[in-house]
Amino acid sequence: MSPETQTMNSALFSKNIAGPHNFGPGPSILPKQVCEEASRAIINFNNTGLSILEIGHRTKLFQPVIEEAVSTLKELMQLDNDHEILFLHGGASTQFFQVPMNLLDEKALASYTDTDVWGSKAIKEAKLFGRVEVVASSKDKNYSYLPKQFVVDPSSAYLHLTTNNTIYGTQWKDLSLFFNKNVPLVADMSSDILSRQIDFNKFDLIYAGAQKNIGAAGVNVVVVSKNCLGKVSRQLPTMMDYRNHIEANSLLNTPPVFAIYICMLTLRWLRNNGGIAEAEKRNEVKAKLLYDTLDNSSIYKPTIPTEDRSLMNAVFTIENAEVEKEFLLLCEKENMVGVKGHRTTGGFRISMYNAMPYDSVKALTDLMKYFEQTKA
Repeated sequence: MSPETQTMNSALFSKNIAGPHNFGPGPSILPKQVCEEASRAIINFNNTGLSILEIGHRTKLFQPVIEEAVSTLKELMQLDNDHEILFLHGGASTQFFQVPMNLLDEKALASYTDTDVWGSKAIKEAKLFGRVEVVASSKDKNYSYLPKQFVVDPSSAYLHLTTNNTIYGTQWKDLSLFFNKNVPLVADMSSDILSRQIDFNKFDLIYAGAQKNIGAAGVNVVVVSKNCLGKVSRQLPTMMDYRNHIEANSLLNTPPVFAIYICMLTLRWLRNNGGIAEAEKRNEVKAKLLYDTLDNSSIYKPTIPTEDRSLMNAVFTIENAEVEKEFLLLCEKENMVGVKGHRTTGGFRISMYNAMPYDSVKALTDLMKYFEQTKA
């Protein structure tokens, strides 16, 4: 392709592309209407003349917010009466130690899967509280696949997994691999919660940083079965005991009011747009478009086997380092935000959470095809 034709085509492409398109891994894209409503609430919350940032968490103004957030999430996840929902400080990383603190006695055993950096960090923290057995690991190949054959000690206090691996682009598709192990299940669902239909009641505890599919950074969602609590012999700090937060309805201390409000708006948006079932359909269509583009390309190389590919985070490389730099610069020019891969994987990472519109993925794949043509 001549330089003149390439310049002309680039100009035409730029004219037809809308942006910015936010493919960031988290904090990540939010629904536009959520941002619009939240911005109004910062100035005037529900026509009170007060900002959402300045209302008390125990007032009648905030109470409906957290009640709707809880009830909507319970509805979306179709939770039974044994499961409680908590909105807590600290993000998912706090749960790496709060989970074993509440569930793992000093001489008891917990089983963990090590399929990404976050699972590895969870394992490190759990070892502070009891015995840990790593039953499955993909660390040998830089977490680029998911090990399907593993055995779990039936005496395990629980089995821990990370359902979707944000950095490496893998996702456990068949969760029945875990359901049939007959031990309590704990899952870090930070990067794919509410993105696909799951029997959430199969899990004794689920935790997720909100900043990918639930809301904004600053709050962590915990879904916990009351039946798994109160079984450790250690004394727990007041703020670390899930039972105290359940009793206080997530208001044991001052919660992140604004972040919970964003969760409430996002959950309302998800429910009003067909719930998890429709979100899953949209996510499958977006992911198929991107992965088909990768599989039909001669320069883009997906790094994950087809059966383990995440619907949320697609990772790929370009073998020629100089061409990779050129494509990254083009993405920056065309307002494709957050496409650079994690420092441990290199290449590119495209995050397609629930709020990501199909048109953004289409714009990206059009850009990818255009760029590949310039290299022909």
